[in-house]
Amino acid sequence: MNTVSEAFGSKVFNDAVMKSRLPKDTYKAMQTAIREGKRLDLSVANVVANAMKDWAIEKGATHFTHWFQPLTGITAEKHDSFISPTIDGSIIMEFSGKELVQGESDASSFPSGGLRATFEARGYTAWDPTSFAFIKERVLCIPTAFCSYGGEALDKKTPLLRAMQAIDRQAMRILKLFGNDGVTRVTTTVGNEQEYFLVDKADYDRRPDLLFTGRTLFGARAPKGQELEDHYFGSIKPRVQAFMEDLNDELWELGVLAKTEHNEVAPAQHELAPIFTTTNISADHNQLTMEIMQRVAKRHSLVCLLHEKPFEGVNGSGKHNNWSLSTSTGVNLLEPGETPYENAQFLLFLCAVIQAVDDYQDLLRISVASAGNDHRLGANEAPPAIVSIFLGDELSNILEAIDTGSAYGGCEKTQMKVGVHVIPHFPKDTTDRNRTSPFAFTGNKFELRMLGSSQSVSDANTMLNTAVAESLRIFADTLESATDFTCAVHELILKVVKEHKRIIFNGNGYDDAWVKEAERRGLLNLKTTPDCLSHFVAPKNIELLKSHKVLSETEIRARLEIMLENYKKIVCIEAMTMIDMTRKDILPASVNFQKKLADAIAVKHTYASAADCTYETDTLITAAALTKAAYDSTRALEDALAEARAETEAQNAADICKDKVLKQMSELRASVDALEILTATSDWPYPSYGDILFNVR
Repeated sequence: MNTVSEAFGSKVFNDAVMKSRLPKDTYKAMQTAIREGKRLDLSVANVVANAMKDWAIEKGATHFTHWFQPLTGITAEKHDSFISPTIDGSIIMEFSGKELVQGESDASSFPSGGLRATFEARGYTAWDPTSFAFIKERVLCIPTAFCSYGGEALDKKTPLLRAMQAIDRQAMRILKLFGNDGVTRVTTTVGNEQEYFLVDKADYDRRPDLLFTGRTLFGARAPKGQELEDHYFGSIKPRVQAFMEDLNDELWELGVLAKTEHNEVAPAQHELAPIFTTTNISADHNQLTMEIMQRVAKRHSLVCLLHEKPFEGVNGSGKHNNWSLSTSTGVNLLEPGETPYENAQFLLFLCAVIQAVDDYQDLLRISVASAGNDHRLGANEAPPAIVSIFLGDELSNILEAIDTGSAYGGCEKTQMKVGVHVIPHFPKDTTDRNRTSPFAFTGNKFELRMLGSSQSVSDANTMLNTAVAESLRIFADTLESATDFTCAVHELILKVVKEHKRIIFNGNGYDDAWVKEAERRGLLNLKTTPDCLSHFVAPKNIELLKSHKVLSETEIRARLEIMLENYKKIVCIEAMTMIDMTRKDILPASVNFQKKLADAIAVKHTYASAADCTYETDTLITAAALTKAAYDSTRALEDALAEARAETEAQNAADICKDKVLKQMSELRASVDALEILTATSDWPYPSYGDILFNVR
């Protein structure tokens, strides 16, 4: 294809393709299903399936798959060919509406939290017509939900779709009260900024920790890291630029709105940002983006690392979830307008978000919890684990005026002057940005900055949508029974501001003083995954998710079990990898290095008794002490690991991993990293941080 506009969406069975290939009645039925969430009749599905099959075959597809997002956090697919035998021994290419609408998978082979036993294998995939089918590697991929034989959700998409329905339902109640009769639907929109590292595949292949865990478990800091701040927005290296160009080509063909690319803060770190779209489609696109990033990287002899903290001492990677609310008429409900103080509808939706984040700060923290993200949250490259909202000066001043009953003087937009005459003046925003805030208002949307780079965005948006839906439900119940609507709106906004202003913090989230201030305010500081997961089954959270039909109590408890088990498994795999690397490579390498030192000392004493052996002697003594410390730490780690693996109760096992296994891992790493600094490069078994972070040119 000659142009980006011709290539964009060329592998997507999108609205334009449907309009050109489907009969008018079928196309209309599809639009109704997409826009209003109505079920499709099987006869309609048959027509759609046939058109979809013909289009896919023309594009070179030979197989189809129900593409779904199980609770592993990645995607899953099972490929079936279009071929069907005929009586004369030949084949025809067929694809029925039944095959389009429903598939079957072995549900017991995916995480289910006890919902499916090994002998209870049946699970179903169900077509999601709101997310367009696409072609990937000659396979027609049909986005689907995944549920058990009993109907329980076994994926991340189903709860997200339910949560989107919940917020639509409650937001529509509010809009009707404001007289927005032309609005038929409210959708949440999301744009996900994706951070990642690119490293040379040859270096990656020589690091067992990267191979098994996605992060370096050992590694002394390189002489240079990100101290000079010269990588951020710097000139993109040719090899990386070639990767980015290929990545864009593939994403654009799949309809992914990849827009912005640049170097991130840490060496070898980069970012890709798309234009926002409907939340469930954005979730699909982000899963596709992560998969294609890794595949394209291999073509360039690179490896794309999506772990939240692949390297100690430099910034980790996150995913910024830019979230907003839009109506079917194209209005952004979080757009303040020229006079936000006088915009009651905007202020009410803003207050709904404020109340939701305050009431369900634990659920938001849980939605971004993982063993990998624990290494990143609270460090100087990510928001703290304490959930708070940044509103900026203008909105904070408005809410302060409402709270105190004082007059609001406004926040005048001024011209930005940079002192160079040739550069034109431009309007200065009325508020700054705050990169330390977990949940920041950025003009007409909120940016949830807590997500880890490898995580699905579905969990966070499911919890956020549901929590805001609950605030809107409470507001609608109040306003629908009010005799004076205008007065009731004002009183409601005032009530929310007074009761929930504790969650608003515009300062430095990295400051130690904020931790004390947050505690004084009564905000939660759930530092690790085991610390926060028990809150998942708090009565208020179960009631929230049940009442909006997002998750049943059974589904909630199943997810809790899966998250605890996953945390334990990840930490145990990391511990076993450390033990394996230490015993098989690091300790033998250190002993060999010490032997060389001892031999050198012996030679000097034999042939030159007066020769100075200070370096050899001092290094040998230090290396021997560090080797013993590493060996002792390895044995202690083995004991802690055995204790964690023997514990059958999930929460207790996770706590042992957090309190004991990770502690011993940290102690072992300290000894080994000190050994690496001491040992000759030729004797060290693995590529160094300097090699890995600066080898891609």
